[in-house]
Amino acid sequence: MFLFSKVKAVSGKQLENVLSKRPIILDVREKSEFVGGHIPGAVNVPLGKIRNYKSKKDQTIYVICQSGVRSKQAVKILTKKEIDAVHVKGGMIRWQGAVKGGNY
Repeated sequence: MFLFSKVKAVSGKQLENVLSKRPIILDVREKSEFVGGHIPGAVNVPLGKIRNYKSKKDQTIYVICQSGVRSKQAVKILTKKEIDAVHVKGGMIRWQGAVKGGNY
């Protein structure tokens, strides 16, 4: 038995390559972090509220946080709910694409 279960993951660059398709991006950081800068079009659903997130089951959801720890936890929770969730490795720290400073 593995101590760490694997989750589906992409790099920030891979996510950047699909932005033109307008994917669903969940940013699981706290509101104050999100407002400080996020990927344009991302939706803020803090990790503490992720269990309440509802999605169509046929959609892939990309999940990002600051460093990758919270997004990986969120993907595990969403996957148990049969949501196709993908962890963005390295989080916003490694994100090289466009960033929008925060209007809510």
